Amino acid sequence: MRMAVLLLLALAPLAVRPSIQAPTETTLFFDEFSGPTLDRSRWNVVVTGRTVNNEQQAYIDSPDVFTFLSGDAEGASNGALVIRPRYRAGFTTPQGRRFDFVSGRAETSGRFEFTHGIASARIKLTVGAGLWPAFWLLGGGPWPATGEIDIMEHVGEPDWTSVAIHGPGYSGNTPVASRIPADPAQGLASWHVYAVEWTSQAMTFTVDGRDVYRATREMVERYGAWAFDNPKHVILNFALGGAYPRSVNHVDEPYPGLSPVAIDLIKQDEARFVVDWVKVVAAPGGVPQ
Repeated sequence: MRMAVLLLLALAPLAVRPSIQAPTETTLFFDEFSGPTLDRSRWNVVVTGRTVNNEQQAYIDSPDVFTFLSGDAEGASNGALVIRPRYRAGFTTPQGRRFDFVSGRAETSGRFEFTHGIASARIKLTVGAGLWPAFWLLGGGPWPATGEIDIMEHVGEPDWTSVAIHGPGYSGNTPVASRIPADPAQGLASWHVYAVEWTSQAMTFTVDGRDVYRATREMVERYGAWAFDNPKHVILNFALGGAYPRSVNHVDEPYPGLSPVAIDLIKQDEARFVVDWVKVVAAPGGVPQ
């Protein structure tokens, strides 16, 4: 009997101790691309009027470029967006510019914008020098004064992606940037979650939950004004060739920054930027804005 009473007394504190729960997150935006078309209440599709960075594609609004995986195909969960560049020799834009490639760019400008939070996406890439998909945030207004946060850029190299921050005094070939080595056991053609936690004092970039780069307000303000307390929208795009890829692969012909390997992948419909989902949540302890 004495042993039973002692046992009950020992267990009593466990019975009344409150459970510890993980803090709940406030979701500001979520799209899992269940298809069969892009949700136009969330996304705008950009049609090329002009190009920048000497990119070699025209952006178009077409199901030929924006396609979808259904269900759990290829390891996606409940569908995925696939941006597929296409070879279209002599394609002419409404402005009369000619391109041999078309591709896609979707953004949330005017539909969803936020100030501070955690933006993430589950992504699968194609390796081929000069393929240039990106997941990024951009402020509305003149560039670079309203700021740009590049969460994931890939110029087709097999062993790294990059992150970067652009603003007044640190745009273009910005000093606030880093190449992120790929996991050699998985590679970039596997699924990875790329994210940034953006606050009023810093940006912390992660891959699969692992911190890979951090830029503080103090670091940024060594070069120019902090441009990251204003609303930004989400962009997914697949550029081809141009200045940044060329600075890495040094390809000039037949298209600047676009390698023959990448061209063959496009022609064979094997160049793909696959996005399982995009999510934005409020920063821990932050107030949705």
